[in-house]
Amino acid sequence: MSRESNNAAWRPCAKLTTLQIRAQLLRQIREFFHQRQVWEVETPILSRHGVTDPHLRSFTTLYHEPGERHGQVRYLHTSPEYAMKRLLAAGSGSIYQLARVFRNAERGRWHNPEFTLLEWYRVGFDHQQLIDEVGVLVQQLLQPALGALTIERVAYAELFQQHLGIDPHRDQPSVLRDCAVAHGIIPPPGLSLTERDPWLDLLLTHCLQHQLGQSGRISVLYDYPVTQAALARIRPGDPPVAERFEFYVQGIELANGFHELNDPQEQRRRFEQDNQHRRLQGQATLALDEEFLASLAHLPSCSGVALGVDRLLLLATGQQQISEVISFSFGRA
Repeated sequence: MSRESNNAAWRPCAKLTTLQIRAQLLRQIREFFHQRQVWEVETPILSRHGVTDPHLRSFTTLYHEPGERHGQVRYLHTSPEYAMKRLLAAGSGSIYQLARVFRNAERGRWHNPEFTLLEWYRVGFDHQQLIDEVGVLVQQLLQPALGALTIERVAYAELFQQHLGIDPHRDQPSVLRDCAVAHGIIPPPGLSLTERDPWLDLLLTHCLQHQLGQSGRISVLYDYPVTQAALARIRPGDPPVAERFEFYVQGIELANGFHELNDPQEQRRRFEQDNQHRRLQGQATLALDEEFLASLAHLPSCSGVALGVDRLLLLATGQQQISEVISFSFGRA
């Protein structure tokens, strides 16, 4: 037997039967949207602009015009969101995309730097209506493996108050820090003592997330703090909240959605604030996507969501890590 044939590194990571299930799942997704008259679109993977979100790191490459010496920086998209919203602003109506997306410095049991994202936008829907539709799709796709799943809606504040006895909208960072320490969490060095969000993220991932979507349930976390709105609308109140939601099954985050912001001035302010955070963290600041910002003035009232297809497939097949449901993981590509 030759050395080459004895080396299994050339083989796919996933079993062929798993990849066949993947193909069936993609077909089911397309049929789901076909029945609802939501049409499939494709947008560029390479963009002139990266995302300002300090929690996301983009892959970059250089494009050279003929004869050009130095090249122009292009970014592999972390999501098709900006381009899809430009289509919505141009009058596309409700749309979806099965996109290959790329995120640097994300690799592990639930992460691969290149992955498949299902993203869709529903014109005229608020986030609660979109939660209903996401729930129907997830129930349909996971029912053969997990049986009938019930959907529970859990307000962000309710989750923290019930299990940790804290108010995530009002308690000071020092209170959140004390709660983390009391639960045996060792915070990473340099964690801010002036901002709530890093501590809330730490408490969510270490103390709360594993409880979500257990015992035959799909958990939908909604009404996030305004500081975690990203591209979502803010609903006034006491306290005001971001009209954002996330889906969890068996402690795994599956989807992240918004009642979409269509105020270009407010979105510009958030992008500039992102860049300020990037500077404080020693990251490079990024030029704002002016075409995207201009399109927001024409964006119809809509809600959108991004759902991780690989994680969904992982649950549908009972696998334990992302590498078992994709043909070739980052290490074998």
